[in-house]
Parts: sequence; C-alpha cells; structure tokens
Amino acid sequence: MIVHDGSSPRTGVHRLPAVVIAGLIAIAAVLIAPRPATADTPWLSVSEDRYASFSVPAAYVQANMGTVSQVVVEGNFGPSAAWAEFGLTRRGDVWSGILGPLKPGLYNYQVTGDDTKSLKDPTNTTVVASKPLLSTFFIPGDSASLLADAPQGQGGKIETLTYRTKQTERSALVWTPPGYAPKGGKGDKGDKGGKPYPVLFLQSGTDRSATDWLDLGRAKQIFDNLAAKGAIEPMLVVIGDGGGPDDDKGLKDLRKAVGDAYRVHHDREHQAIAGVSEGGSQALRAALTDPGEFAYAGSFSGLLTEVADRGHGHGPKHNLKLVRLYTGNVTDPAYNATVSLTKSLNRAGVKYDFDGVNPDAGANWNAWQENLIDFAPRLFRKVRDQGPSAGHGPLKGRFDPPAPGTTPTPFVTKDGFVTFETAPDVKDAKHVTVWANTAPGGSWLRVPMSLEGDRWRATVGPLDPWFYYYRFIVDRVAVKDASNPTKITSEPAWSTFFVPGQRARLLSDVPAGQGGKVESLTYQSTVANQARTALVWTPPGYDPNRTEPYPVLYLQHGSGQNYTDWTEMGRAKQILDHQFLDGDLVPMVVVMGNGNSSNFNRELLENIVPAARSHYNISSDPSRQALAGLSMGGGQAIGVLKAYPGQFAYVAAFSAGFGSGNGVDAAAINNGTKMLRMYVGDQTDFVYPSFMASLPTMNNLGIRYEFDGVTPGPHGWDVWQKNLIDLAPRLFKR
Repeated sequence: MIVHDGSSPRTGVHRLPAVVIAGLIAIAAVLIAPRPATADTPWLSVSEDRYASFSVPAAYVQANMGTVSQVVVEGNFGPSAAWAEFGLTRRGDVWSGILGPLKPGLYNYQVTGDDTKSLKDPTNTTVVASKPLLSTFFIPGDSASLLADAPQGQGGKIETLTYRTKQTERSALVWTPPGYAPKGGKGDKGDKGGKPYPVLFLQSGTDRSATDWLDLGRAKQIFDNLAAKGAIEPMLVVIGDGGGPDDDKGLKDLRKAVGDAYRVHHDREHQAIAGVSEGGSQALRAALTDPGEFAYAGSFSGLLTEVADRGHGHGPKHNLKLVRLYTGNVTDPAYNATVSLTKSLNRAGVKYDFDGVNPDAGANWNAWQENLIDFAPRLFRKVRDQGPSAGHGPLKGRFDPPAPGTTPTPFVTKDGFVTFETAPDVKDAKHVTVWANTAPGGSWLRVPMSLEGDRWRATVGPLDPWFYYYRFIVDRVAVKDASNPTKITSEPAWSTFFVPGQRARLLSDVPAGQGGKVESLTYQSTVANQARTALVWTPPGYDPNRTEPYPVLYLQHGSGQNYTDWTEMGRAKQILDHQFLDGDLVPMVVVMGNGNSSNFNRELLENIVPAARSHYNISSDPSRQALAGLSMGGGQAIGVLKAYPGQFAYVAAFSAGFGSGNGVDAAAINNGTKMLRMYVGDQTDFVYPSFMASLPTMNNLGIRYEFDGVTPGPHGWDVWQKNLIDLAPRLFKR
C-alpha cells in the first residue's frame, strides 16, 4: 500500500497507458482520446501486461461498412475461449476499447458493424487462409511457451504435398522435422536420406481447413518446440483437409501419396492418426475399424458416440498401442458424445486413455493446441503416465440443461456453467447475444446465442464465483430476461444472478435473520424541490436508544445510477452483513442517498445528512462520519472534501481522481481527515488515466492519502464491490 504523507512528490507510481484525457462528463466520467488514425497506425496494440487496445478509425468503418450504430471486435475472448463480441465505443474519430488482462496464447478476431458487416484489420499482416476476415495476435507467457516461434533456423519445415486421386487433385501440408532429408538427399543435421520416419496424420474435420492447424492451431510452433526439447520422436506430420465419414478412401489416397513422396515407415507400428471434431471421429474409425492401419489414434473433441463390438481391442491380433480421447468442458459439443463413446468402448472391450475434461476450454483451438501438446509426445515411444493432464477432471455424466421453457433463467450449475434462454417472442430475430460482465476483471462481453426451437440459448462458463449482471441484445436492442425476477431500478433491462463459492462469500446472503436491515428513508430535497428517498443499512442489533450514537458512512452512487444501485448491484447489504458477523466491521449505519443533484454539496449537507440524523441514532461528530462514492459519487466526495475539509474524517473515492488543486486548502484537509483513500480500476477503467494524472497534484499539494494500487477490473461493479470490501473494515478505527 502507498501512504503519501505529503513530505515529497512521488513519481513513477504506475506506468501511464498510451491514451490521454479528452474531457469530463459530469464529474468523474472521462473520454479517452484514441491514437490518431493514419493508414499505417495499428488498430491493435498489446501491452506488456497483456491488455489489448483496439482503435478502429471511424472513417475506415464508414468507407467500408457505411453508417453503423455499433462496432464490435469478435474473437475467442469469452469464457472457455468461446467466440464473443467486445463492444467498442465511439470516441472522436475512432471506435476504441481496452480488453484484458488476457491469458497467454493465440487470439483471433475480426471487426463487425451492426451484426452483419465484417472486415479484416488491414493493419494486421497475419492471415487465416480459410477465413480471410480473421487476424491473429499472440500473447507470450510461460503457459504458452510451446506456441511461440522457435528460434530462426531451428524448426522444421512446412511443405505442400499435391497428389491426384481418381476424382480430383488434392493437397496436404507436411511438417518435416529439423534435419530431415528427402529421398536420395542429405539433411542439414547428418540425415543421409536412408532412415524412414514414423508419420502422424493430423485431420482437420469437415468444417475446417488443413491450414487452420497452422494459422489457428500453431501446429508448426508446437512441433518445432517439442522437437527442440527432445520431447517427441522424430516424425513427419501430415495435415489433411476434410475428414468426414465418407472420406476414408481419401485417407488411403493420402497415405499412399505420402509413402511415395517421403521417407516414412509403412507398417502400422509407425502410423498415427488424430483429428479435431469430425476429424477426431475419422481418426477413431480409421484405427478401430481397420486396426491393421494405425497403432495410435487421438480424438480431439471428436463427435463419435459409439463403436461396433468387433473384438479388436488390444488383443494379440489388433494391438492398438494408444487410443486417447480428449474433450473440453460442457460447452464442448463433444462432451456428451464422449460420455456415450466411453460407454461404447467399454462395452466393446477397447482399451483407451482419457485425458480428462479440460475445465477451461470448449471446442476451440485453445483446447486442441493443448491436446496436440499432450498427444504428440506419446507417439512411437513408451510412455508410463497414461493419466489425465494436470487439472483435468473426470466425466460426470451427460450435461443436459433443463428443456427450453421449463425453468426460470439463467440455469446455473454448481461448477459455474450458466445457460441463458430468451422468451419465444424474439424467435424471429436475426442476431441475439447475452451481454454480461464475464470478461477478465468484470468487463463486458456479448456471447452469441443460438436458436433452439422457439428460444435462443447459450451456455457460458465456467464463471468464477461472483455476482453477475446481464441483458439480451436482440438485433441491437437491449431486452430484459423476462424469466428472471431480479431487477435493477436504474437499468431496467439488466438482470442479475449469483455463482456461489468461497471467492464470492462476502457477496452472498447471510442466513435469514442474522444480517442487518435495509430501510427506506424519505426526505424533502430543497435542491430538487421534491421528496426523495435514501436506503439505510443498520447493523444487526441496532439500538436507536444507544447512549453512544453510531458512526455513519454516506455511500454514493455514480452517474446514471440512483440510491438503489448499491444494494441491487453493489451487494452492499451482503458485504456489510458478512463483515459485521465476521467481526471486521465497527457497528455503523450506512446511508445510500440520491446523488443526482445540481448541487450535491447542498443536497448532502442540507438534506441527506439532516434527514438521516433525525431518523437514526448517528453521530454528528466529524471523526465519526465517513463519505465515499463511486465514479461521479467519488468525485462528489472529493468535492465535499475540498469545500468542507474536516466535515468528514474518512473520505474515499472509487474510480474518481482528485481533480484540480486550485483553491484547495491542503493543511485543512490533512488536519481534518483521518483517512483519505483512493481507488481505481485497471487500464480498462476509463478514468484510469485521469486518476493517475491526479496523483501528482495531490503530491504537490502535500495532501496525505492512501492508494493501494489498481483494483483489477473496469469501470464497473466488480471493482466497486471490491473497493467497499476493502474500505468498510478500515473505517472508524483511528
């Protein structure tokens, strides 16, 4: 924690991001002026701490899409690396946004306007051959080290093998290991062209291209790095297109072409096959139906559900050395297929290994990269460990959410998988997503939904234990989940749900009868000239006749919100209840007033505070009073501190900076304030630049304050809940 005592200026507290402040909205809202858009200015930049900043020129969007009302970046950013939409905000001449921190790995994305108009990032030179609109970017890190490029000159080579069948001309990609020499040639590492190599046939599936294994699967990098580590036997890898149930003849043609063109073994002991999705199904059929062809088979999210009981198994005649199954979590369509397949293999007497359920990935290249990394080192050698990968779990039976229309949504499993469902009245929509705080740190992503019968559905997860809020976006119109009874008064389209767990304990309801009470307090506002309402939390055992008045925290909301938000979205009651019962909280009263005022200082001091004192046994001693708020409310708290130093001994601002130092009496603030504590989210919090820029102002004025570093997350409730959790136990203890 940084505690600044005003004795000397402090520099280098945090690195400022590459954005500047353009102006203020209300008190704390800030517009970030994006980078100037030029023909060669990258649309995407990734910071060393793994934040992806997108900045798309509005002029380019207009020229290529026409006028659009929204722009999103679509990519594999969602939970379990699911495809999701990250909304950009129009700021001046660009559409921009920051997402992160992202996990190390490979990401792919495209830019889309108004749901249907997509384009490639022209400033990103990466290519996905099968999907021309996609670009990719790689975030390095220890967990993705095998996906990084091998040092130049140390990797294998990728070649294209073209061959003819009776029907047509086809092609495949071939990775040859470092030092491989062609027939009759000499390799660069002493291979004189005589030794044959084992071969792995890597299938792509009917809905994917062979090039996807390179562009999205990072197969070359994986094999290069595994070979450099000596983690795999020297082998050829042949990547084929297609791989449907009618392509078995094509596989035979490919194998012959490989045998004619390359120095490979032809016996089954040196032949392996694996694939993704339907390619995985083909791999299993090829190995199990004709076990004389392959000794090793791997199915990555394969969709095969049963095999014929032909007695092949691992008997003397058909000694399959390895059959290994892989599946993602319940968002992977192969999950239920794998449940059925394992039962069928058991009935047929076929021995197999199961890599376990990958808890963090579905049916996507993130999972299949891991599958390939696990599978390749098991080929053409003896491997003792046949168990699942670290962190992978057992199959727990089929995953079948309730039938559409049979239960209120969302449907939440104990593992944090959430199924959303719309009402039938939007069945004719063209594009439906669920927009929720499911991105890193609580940022917002839109996950596409699919039409099942007359309802749109999506299963998302696993989500960490926490409090979530969401709404449906139906053809670009926000729609509330009518089946969810929760409500947000200030945001009628939002609904909420809770994923329980230790991480979210302080946000959960305490047992009935053990918590404090939340009551409505109506008062007359002389500023607004109308009756207004505040919500007041009193602690368990609150005694209105106690000799010593209770200390009081005045807790303010942000712009566009109201006095109900701290209970409906901020979970203030749950947080305060738990902290009181845990013994962490000084018994206090918390007043959540209406901060939507043309003159908040007057509203607070002339209306909210007197009304609270007249109805509750609370102190008027400044040392027993605290004031805090989020965003606009944080700016209001700072405004009161500047105008009336010493009125509140404890002051805190969540996602709001100190602002200007003009006319500030630093001595009065220091003398009258026991604690001034500042909070802000990370780079995804749009007030972060102005907040960080305001710290030198406080330093130069000599104001004492505390700043414990950024709270991971955006300008949203995930951050502010954590701020309240941190702040409340600190109050009235000095």
